[in-house]
Amino acid sequence: MTTIPVPAVDQPLPAHRGPFREGDRVQLTDPKGRMHTIVLEPGKAFHTHRGALEHDALIGLPDGSVITATSGTAYLALRPLLSDYVLSMPRGAQVIYPKDAAQIVAMGDVFPGAKVLEAGAGSGALTCSLLRAVGSTGEVHSYELRDDFAVIARKNVEAFFGGPHPAWHLHNGDVAGNKITGFDRIVLDMLTPWEALEMVERSLVPGGVFIGYVATTPQLSELVEALRERGGWTEPRAWESLVRDWHADGLAVRPDHRMIAHTAFLVSARKLAPGVTAPPRRRKPSKGAEAYAARKATLAALAAQREEPAEPLAESPAESLAESPVIAQSEEPAEPAFTAQREEPAARREEPTGE
Repeated sequence: MTTIPVPAVDQPLPAHRGPFREGDRVQLTDPKGRMHTIVLEPGKAFHTHRGALEHDALIGLPDGSVITATSGTAYLALRPLLSDYVLSMPRGAQVIYPKDAAQIVAMGDVFPGAKVLEAGAGSGALTCSLLRAVGSTGEVHSYELRDDFAVIARKNVEAFFGGPHPAWHLHNGDVAGNKITGFDRIVLDMLTPWEALEMVERSLVPGGVFIGYVATTPQLSELVEALRERGGWTEPRAWESLVRDWHADGLAVRPDHRMIAHTAFLVSARKLAPGVTAPPRRRKPSKGAEAYAARKATLAALAAQREEPAEPLAESPAESLAESPVIAQSEEPAEPAFTAQREEPAARREEPTGE
């Protein structure tokens, strides 16, 4: 496992405010609502089928200005929000959508100065939200297995913040090997997060919040039951968020035809003090819980059978097949019973009728 060094930052990161400056990202929106994102460079121009826009005409304008292309088309110029940037930035892995990132930051209570661990880093979408929340006095440690994803994440994070963030530490390796402790919050976006719970328990402070991000119901079930079985955690909470826009035009107010529905499930729990077990939660008998226990017992039995050494054969397979009575009988061809039955009417036709 390697840690990708972050260059030291001698000056504060550029603020996302004030007039447009060289190097700023600007989002241009045309009259039909189509958006284009550009990075301002002196002497450059942005060309569309509706004409060209000079970068020099944008530099120095206040945020929220309108600029006209050479064709006369007006474009609204704004700095992109984090949610806009995440949906348009280069991707390696699938990003965590803004609606889920907002839930993680809010429900995980990520505060300024917090020490946060996340895995995997993916394309850096959640990393940007976590860095915004902890500020320059906090720490965000991001683990990523794949080198190519780590490179994309670093480029996206530095492009959004305008340079290396002083609170970010990018580690290239398996989060299960993490040796750092004292984390206030841990967020795992992994295929099998329940396999890393031992590391989570070792690294998270008492009272700290753990959040798992999983895509399917089998993953959701495994993670929740693993937290319950290990003990030392509050009762896990599982949920998802659905976002639906509304169309509002005068008296025509109705839900939009499209929405952002299921993207993933979130599971959260808080770590208890060492040696403490939460009082058992009272629940009604559940067939689902019984089925899960039976399935787990069956899988354990099958795994035990696979681990048992196979018994040696008393004789070779060829000898067993040769002496088998079933094989011996099959070697003697048997006449089908229906042959005589079909030939019997023909024999009767050959007998003289006596006429």
